[in-house]
Amino acid sequence: MSVIRDPLRGITRPNPSHTDEQILDVVCSRPVRDWAVLTGAGFSTDSGLPDYRGPSSVNRQPMTYQQLTTSRENHTHYWARSWMGWPVMRDAQPNEAHRALAELHPASLITQNVDGLHQKAGSRGVLDLHGRLDRVICLDCRALYDREWVQRRLDENNTSFRQNHREALDMIEMAPDGDVPLRDTADFRMIDCPACGSLLKPDVVFFGETVPRERSLDAAAAAAAAPGLIAAGTSLAVMSGLRLVRQAAKEGRTVVIVTDGPTRADELADYRSLSRVADFFRAWKDRVSGR
Repeated sequence: MSVIRDPLRGITRPNPSHTDEQILDVVCSRPVRDWAVLTGAGFSTDSGLPDYRGPSSVNRQPMTYQQLTTSRENHTHYWARSWMGWPVMRDAQPNEAHRALAELHPASLITQNVDGLHQKAGSRGVLDLHGRLDRVICLDCRALYDREWVQRRLDENNTSFRQNHREALDMIEMAPDGDVPLRDTADFRMIDCPACGSLLKPDVVFFGETVPRERSLDAAAAAAAAPGLIAAGTSLAVMSGLRLVRQAAKEGRTVVIVTDGPTRADELADYRSLSRVADFFRAWKDRVSGR
C-alpha cells in the first residue's frame, strides 16, 4: 500500500496571534452574514469521531482512490471495514460547536467533513465539499443509493462474517474515514451496483481523487461572497480547503483560523486562535445573542 505524504511535516504549532476576546471583537464588529465558515474534522472530534492530524490523532494510512479501484480485493477490503464502521458514523450526534454554528447562520458553511453533523444540528445550505458518507455512488453509471439501503444488503450477505470477527471488532476503534482497521476481510461478501453491476463507493472524495469541478467552483463562489473567512477545526492539509484560504488572503478578505494544531495556512491568517472550536463558537454565539 502506498504511503500518503503528510503535508504538515515540518510545520510547527504557532502561537495565537491575539486572545479569543480580541479576535471575537473583530468577528463581532461585522454581521454574522459577513462571514463564510470552512470546517474540518476537528469540528467533529467532540462527537466521538476521530481526525487525521489533531494533537491526539494516531497516524493512519487511508485507502486511496487508486487503491480502491485497482482490484476487487482492495474494493472488498475497504467495504468490509466501512460496513463495520458505518453504524458509529450514522449514530454520531452534533456537539456544541455544531449547534452553536447552526444558531449563528453565517453567509455560507463549507465543510470538508462527510459525517452530515452540520445538517443534523440544523445548519441549512451546507456545502459538503468532500461529499457525504450517507450516499453511495456507482463508479460506472453514477447511480446514487442510500447508504442505509446498501448497509442492509451487506448485513444480509455477511451474518457469518460478523460472527467470525466479533471478538476482533470489540477491540478496535474506528478510523477517521468511517471504517475500522480490520485486516482479515477475505470472507466479506460485497454487492455490486444493481443497475449495471459495477463497483460502488461511498459518495465521498477519497485521497488521490479530486473534488468535482462544479462543487469546487460553488465553494469558491460561496467563500468569495463574504468579506471574511473563518477556517475552523481543519489543518488545511488538503488543497480543496487550502485553496479557499489562499484566495481569501489574496483578495484581502479577513482570514481567521481556529484550531489547536498547525495548519498549512498559518502565515496567511490575520487572526489565529488555538482554542477548541466548541469554545470559540459558543463564545461567538453568546456574544451575538447578548448573553
